[in-house]
Amino acid sequence: MPPLLKKSIPEQVAGAIAEDVGDGDITAMLIPEERQARARVITRDDAVLCGTAWVDEVFRQIDPEVNVIWQAKDGERVIRNQVLFYLEGSARSLLTGERCALNFVQSLSGTATRCQQYADLVSDTRVQLLDTRKTIPGLRLAQKYAVTCGGCFNHRIGLYDAFLIKENHISACGSIAASVERAHSVAPGKPVEVEVENLDELNEALDASADIIMIDNFSLSMMREAVKIADGRAKLEASGGVTDETLRDIALTGVDYISIGALTKDCKAVDLSMRLVEI
Repeated sequence: MPPLLKKSIPEQVAGAIAEDVGDGDITAMLIPEERQARARVITRDDAVLCGTAWVDEVFRQIDPEVNVIWQAKDGERVIRNQVLFYLEGSARSLLTGERCALNFVQSLSGTATRCQQYADLVSDTRVQLLDTRKTIPGLRLAQKYAVTCGGCFNHRIGLYDAFLIKENHISACGSIAASVERAHSVAPGKPVEVEVENLDELNEALDASADIIMIDNFSLSMMREAVKIADGRAKLEASGGVTDETLRDIALTGVDYISIGALTKDCKAVDLSMRLVEI
């Protein structure tokens, strides 16, 4: 797990607990304070598990004496009705932390599962599937991690680690060449990607020595032509209108990357269930 992500988890969890627990879980107070319990969490869907560190942190912050016993790990495919983890400790603490913990796991596992479904469709090709910045606010790093658990790859993390020069940037700078030249002077060594909308712009980006060229909403025949024109001088990234029906045909054009916003923005949460099994 990247250090930046690991560092962010306590803050993410603290925010989730604050909005859920507030100044106290009044329903949990119905249970005798000394009551101990054991619980199990199962998945009701086939899925790819992601979010173990967030669960551990939820119970660390709520009650460090709660014991979390994992039966699967991040990136592992799990099947319907499989036990994901057990919890042991104060019955109050288990129930207070339940929703926060499950929210993280169901959401991140949903992202990982979606990515796995897409990755499986092109597993026999050389293409890499990339996420985008279309993520849940506040969970950018978490979702980017979930993407990798599902077998896909990260595009840039934010606006600070790589250039993605789009139509408006090009218009404001004057040309593709001027944009790329300026990028190299602003942040030497940072990857420079240019989005193009036709083959003429592709040639301009190649002449400007862009590292990566995003071919936006190209037809399949235009993608194949772009691969021939680029001939390895820059990596090509297909983007726009990618679905599970069109993905494989795009991969077979020979592009290096396919970026898909749906990997992080159109995910269905995995259905989880927690039950106390011993009280």
